[in-house]
Amino acid sequence: MKTTVNSERNITLVMDFYELTMAYSYYKKNKQNEYAYFDMFYRNNPDKGGFVVAAGLQQLIEAIKFMHFSEGDIAYLRSLNCFDEEFLDYLRHFKFQGSIWAIPEGTPVFPYEPIVTVRAKLIEAQLIETFLLITMNHQSLIATKAHRIVQEAKGRPVMEFGSRRAQGYDGANYGARAAYIGGVSGTADVAAGKMFGIPVLGTMAHSFVQSFDSEYEAFKAYAEVYPDSCVLLVDTYDVLKSGIPNAIKVAEEVLAPMGKRLSGIRIDSGDIAYLTKKARAMLDVAGLTDCKISISNSLDEYLIRSVLEQGARIDSFGVGENMITSKSAPVFGGVYKMCAMEVAGHIIPKIKISENTEKITNPGYKKVYRLIEKETNKAFADIIMFADEKIDVNKDLTIYSLLDRWKNKTLKAGSYEYFELQKPVFHNGEVVYPEYTLDEIRAYRKEQENLLWDEIFRLEYPHQYYVDLSEKLINFKLAMLEEKRH
Repeated sequence: MKTTVNSERNITLVMDFYELTMAYSYYKKNKQNEYAYFDMFYRNNPDKGGFVVAAGLQQLIEAIKFMHFSEGDIAYLRSLNCFDEEFLDYLRHFKFQGSIWAIPEGTPVFPYEPIVTVRAKLIEAQLIETFLLITMNHQSLIATKAHRIVQEAKGRPVMEFGSRRAQGYDGANYGARAAYIGGVSGTADVAAGKMFGIPVLGTMAHSFVQSFDSEYEAFKAYAEVYPDSCVLLVDTYDVLKSGIPNAIKVAEEVLAPMGKRLSGIRIDSGDIAYLTKKARAMLDVAGLTDCKISISNSLDEYLIRSVLEQGARIDSFGVGENMITSKSAPVFGGVYKMCAMEVAGHIIPKIKISENTEKITNPGYKKVYRLIEKETNKAFADIIMFADEKIDVNKDLTIYSLLDRWKNKTLKAGSYEYFELQKPVFHNGEVVYPEYTLDEIRAYRKEQENLLWDEIFRLEYPHQYYVDLSEKLINFKLAMLEEKRH
């Protein structure tokens, strides 16, 4: 199943109002046909992690592909009394006709490198800014959080259970999509299952158990309906005194006569490490050694790591609010900055300067490449270069820190390989990027992760991966800074 959604949905007006006021100003000053380049990038990894999992590109493609101003949109904009009829007619016939390059979904990305680059007429580039950032920021954030959680589960399946705590319907659906890219095995969100082909998972809530006269009757009823996939929630009353004994009783009295086995139990409260060890012992004594133990209850990567270090006997995890909202780091700071204008066929680099050095942008139309050490087949660094620059692997290559020439590293000729990270997505308004399934994106993510050193995956104090500039770009940037200083 592909990852598309309803193409009839129009989110064009999901934009900051200043996108429209700037667009109108461009139009009135006859700048609507001038071309500009913009980069979308971010400055800091969420949760002080080592990298981000890029996600959201397919939804961005769909949003831009179907972008249009309906008559209802035009009527609303007219009511604001900010735009003349000529400009509203321009919007009525609006269609994105620019070009976009982007790093594929599932790719590990790092601060300051262009994830998305746009070349388009000023108005076009400006009007797509807000939903570009919404889409890429949200899904990259959740995919990264999911990856951290799945990583600490050490190969045990993790289910996404966060719909009811998500920030709105889209937060639930697209969050589930992103979490699946990040590595979860399935979702409780049925809509996400339908939209994206994600496996849907779930059994019962405490209310199901409470609705029967006894816990045993509830378990018996569920086992009779789902004998082939019976997973029982055992913590409604008392896990060890009631829940587990009743689950064992149902396994013996209801499922065994059918020739079936109890598939699993779920614990949603209490001391997870203690309860799972006791539960495992009780199930094993009863001969239910193949019965799986699943855990939920406000889990995150740190709690999962902790209980496993304590010897908890857990086969799978259900994770909700801490994943679907990325509760510990709920904002992904992706930004969209102009980097060049195009005048008479010539690209004129632009730079944003700030007293905060981390907010100084990298000027010009650029490409970004991942450098691979031949000896280890591991990524050494990413290098950002002007688009017209070439890499010659038969020559030494020196890469430079974002702001300092003195901080550099030279790769010896023949010791490295490289590949370009961004791929063409739109060309003159037409989509040229393939539509991948989520399983293909997940497989690609795993493949790209294998190029990274293990130290980058640490939760605390991960290795800082280099994102550096070419000599030509650092020299040009420093010269621009010096010129602006005077």
